[in-house]
Amino acid sequence: MSKRREILLGNEAIARGLVETGCTMTTSYPGTPASEIVGTLAKWKRQGRIAMHVEWSINEKVAFEVALANSYAGRRSAVSMKQVGLNVASDPLMSAAYTGVAGGFLVVVADDPGPHSSQTEQDSRFSAMGALLPVLDPADPREARDWIRPAFELSERYQVPVLLRPTTRVCHARQDLEVADGAESESAAQFKKDPARWAATPKFRFLLHQQLNDKIRRIALDPSFQPTLTNAGALAEAGSERARGACVVASGVVHAHAVELMQELGLWETLPLFRVRQPYPLSPTFRDRLLADYDRVLVLEETYPVIEWQLQDRTRVQGRTTGLVPNAGELLPEVLEDLLRTFADLPAAVRPQPPTAPGRRPTLCAGCPHRAAFHAIKKVFRKGIYPGDIGCYTLGLNLGAVDTVLCMGASISQATGFYFAHRKAAEAAPPIAATIGDSTFYHAGIPALINAVVQGARFVLVVLDNGTTAMTGHQPTPAGGISLDGRPVPKVLIEDLVRACGVKHLAVGDPYRYREFTALLHAAKAHTQADDGGIAVVIARRPCLMDRAQTSDWQAVQVRVGPDCQGCGICTSQFECPALEDRGKDQPIRIDPGLCSGCGVCIEICPHHALEVQ
Repeated sequence: MSKRREILLGNEAIARGLVETGCTMTTSYPGTPASEIVGTLAKWKRQGRIAMHVEWSINEKVAFEVALANSYAGRRSAVSMKQVGLNVASDPLMSAAYTGVAGGFLVVVADDPGPHSSQTEQDSRFSAMGALLPVLDPADPREARDWIRPAFELSERYQVPVLLRPTTRVCHARQDLEVADGAESESAAQFKKDPARWAATPKFRFLLHQQLNDKIRRIALDPSFQPTLTNAGALAEAGSERARGACVVASGVVHAHAVELMQELGLWETLPLFRVRQPYPLSPTFRDRLLADYDRVLVLEETYPVIEWQLQDRTRVQGRTTGLVPNAGELLPEVLEDLLRTFADLPAAVRPQPPTAPGRRPTLCAGCPHRAAFHAIKKVFRKGIYPGDIGCYTLGLNLGAVDTVLCMGASISQATGFYFAHRKAAEAAPPIAATIGDSTFYHAGIPALINAVVQGARFVLVVLDNGTTAMTGHQPTPAGGISLDGRPVPKVLIEDLVRACGVKHLAVGDPYRYREFTALLHAAKAHTQADDGGIAVVIARRPCLMDRAQTSDWQAVQVRVGPDCQGCGICTSQFECPALEDRGKDQPIRIDPGLCSGCGVCIEICPHHALEVQ
């Protein structure tokens, strides 16, 4: 078997690890920072390099359940998602802990301390604790790949799902790794019927819970992922390997930072550093020995005090619960350095202050069809309430057309809630215009829309359909008619689903055709106010400019600034197209030809008719 070296992204390393260990199915719903795991497998699938079944599922719950059934049939399986995706999959996660698995089953959950691209920086290790499932904390891409085999073996040994928890800094780091062309195994599917386990009634669930408690007790003592003393050799050479007093306990990428910092600060030979690879269940043997040998223990972990709480000693253990470690945000190297200096009674660090520079808030791309849709919504639904959703279109915040962002699908549910909150106000009630992306609609919008129709709510829902899951890397949607590996599959159209939900008023328009699209919104608004009206849905359909796989029928135009431009700022502040530059009060704007996509919507936006086709 030939070996070579490659620089791999953490998620690419995880994908390679799944292939090398005989995983036969990997499912997912895209979400940063986990998207590239299945994205990489999808590329290999299209290239004919792997036989594994790989799919972008409709949401994380479905992805979990599909992969779990493959495990029930005795085959190694994995499901990947980001940390908030685990919320969607929490129902099957909790139940699968009881039923257990047959073939090895990994739940790869990419946490996002910070957060960088998420609604929360929740810690999935707490979900593992709640479900009574083991969770592993790799520190770099190499470990994320290398731990997959022993994680599968741990899952099969105790017949439970195992969580692998790479964080953003692991998923999106790159590392030079030795790789080989793994021999993918395709084990036969064999589902052994056992209703008392796979379809357990409450009486049997109680027995399964007792069995799970016993499994987690034994996993805590299993030698596979026991804590280790990282700097044992350095302590031994310095004659301080049995030193009492203080020690540090770390896990995940924080441990990798701690190794470098302790070496730089001269603590490597004097301060014991323990590595926890399996934060839950924490080894009771390790806990008892640690508290017997040390008077002061500093726990460094992201994001919540999972290890700290299991140590069960608030007098000697210092961390997030004692206030020494910040209780929010990433433990970046500079934060860790300050913590280590404080804990070891070293002088405070002196750092040069970086120069301050004005920031630039994120904005929709130049020519993004969502921008035109949002501007039209603001124009038609003046002083309205605008429930928003999860996706790149969340940036409608900048345009004043998004008021709430909770979780996927919540724009529709919250529009329903706002309607009933204001219903008795009659004519004084503000108009409600909710927005949701196409992929998010498939993911979580359909049940919410059915509920809104059945409850008799009235609002306008604008489905921003750009034909792709744009925010996470242009993964396909069910409307594309193409599977992950390029095979033709039936198209599931949004308008068919909307009609099936019971919506009577449905229109499809192109936001680039601004006047026509605005007219559709006016008609939709009128339907919500009619005596026999109800919910109205408008699908704003225009391909994402960044998705090169899609074709566009739009003929780009060259726009120029005419002499009537007064520099009013409406096109730069209220429309906020990055291709339009504000040059100051009473100065005509400038169009950046390198950014302008030629959509021409700004021509319609300008109240002075100062923008025109060149």
